[in-house]
Amino acid sequence: MPHSDRNSLWDALNAARHPADRFLRSAERSATLAELGRGLSVGARRDELRGCSVLLATKDQLLAAMTLIELDGIVRRIVLCPPDLPAKHIPSVMATAGVDAIVSGRAALEPGAPDGGRVITCNPRIAPAGPQLCDPPQTEWILLTSGTTGLPKLVVHSLSSLVAPIKIGCLSENPAIWSTFYDIRRYGGLQIFLRAILGGGSMVLSSAEESTGDFLTRAGACGVTHVSGTPSHWRRALMSPMARRIAPRYVRLSGEIADQAILDHLRAVYPEAAIAHAFASTEAGVAFAVGDCLAGFPATLIGQPSAEVEMKLEDGSLRIRSPRTAVGYLGDAGTLANEAGFVDTGDMVELRGDRYYFVGRADGIINVGGQKVHPEEVEAVINSHPGVEMSLVKARKNPITGAVVVADVVVDHTVRAATTVDTETLKSQILEACRAALAPHKIPVAICFVPSLEVAASGKLARFHA
Repeated sequence: MPHSDRNSLWDALNAARHPADRFLRSAERSATLAELGRGLSVGARRDELRGCSVLLATKDQLLAAMTLIELDGIVRRIVLCPPDLPAKHIPSVMATAGVDAIVSGRAALEPGAPDGGRVITCNPRIAPAGPQLCDPPQTEWILLTSGTTGLPKLVVHSLSSLVAPIKIGCLSENPAIWSTFYDIRRYGGLQIFLRAILGGGSMVLSSAEESTGDFLTRAGACGVTHVSGTPSHWRRALMSPMARRIAPRYVRLSGEIADQAILDHLRAVYPEAAIAHAFASTEAGVAFAVGDCLAGFPATLIGQPSAEVEMKLEDGSLRIRSPRTAVGYLGDAGTLANEAGFVDTGDMVELRGDRYYFVGRADGIINVGGQKVHPEEVEAVINSHPGVEMSLVKARKNPITGAVVVADVVVDHTVRAATTVDTETLKSQILEACRAALAPHKIPVAICFVPSLEVAASGKLARFHA
């Protein structure tokens, strides 16, 4: 089914094959695609929203999914509000997006929530659907960036740009049951949601209320076959004794650098699964996926013009041009692409032999006496030690060099299970590996062993830059 054949998610869903056998399932409830294709969670009030700019602010992911299906091609603009968006940012987001109404799972918003005019309540009880528009408008999908500080940027996508990387309507004999640690109101989670419903599969939605172990148990009980998450998501999952409750055919990583350690660990735990790491961002869209279980990506991908994706490097930063990139930003967030249409991802790469490796973010560099250190590069070396589960490299102020490199390290759960852990020997081994692989200014001056590391709601390791 070519992308142009369907003007909205509703159209695509009603053209889907075997909708009664396919489902969306959350921790609390489920719905078949057939049910979603013939009814509404917003009921008759959908007509009030025609042509409006809407803020989608449901707590439940299934309600969010249902509402996206119902409102695409009806509203002028839909803002996907992630549940972790700080309340102080909501008024600015609403003003920038010109929000006319809020769609919520509650009849009234929580105390202190901003006044968005009308509040439209959606619920899991599906009401009969009225007639669709003969020629539905193209709805703007507004996604928020997941920066650690300051106001998020509002990124404008169309359904066409979002589904460009997806093979639509390819139903196999063993259709995929997708799941993801992401929230579907983030770009990474939204991609999996669209792959599931447009690619012939079903989907098990995660929940912020669940522990990693409980989610893995539920996903396994639902027969999940395809699972996606950030490397940090996967490191947490592999630390759980419930990691083997799932037996995926396909494992996907995105959102952060996939170092060799996490790829090797996933291959060991899920030997029957195809393992791929994808590069994507909210602004640039999906650029590529690598399935050879090696960190980095082949050098041949750079400078190869194609109808799909064109990539190049400028000052070490990866730049992308493709039909998958966003249309632009709302408000005063600046220009998304340059005059030639390339988006600067801000992700720095380095050529080693016939392969490019991601070394870190341009905005995350630690300056040690005028010399640059990418925290992710140091973390990849630390994580390669078999006694390490995950690590966080950061800066510590220093009166001479301005900053020095330090690291927080989580010991591998199998090592922690031992009667005693010789942390001094482990620390010496980690530093020895760093000395062998890194320049002197990149070597941590201190290593602190910690029980866990914070992972942000976006699924990325929480970094706080000095």
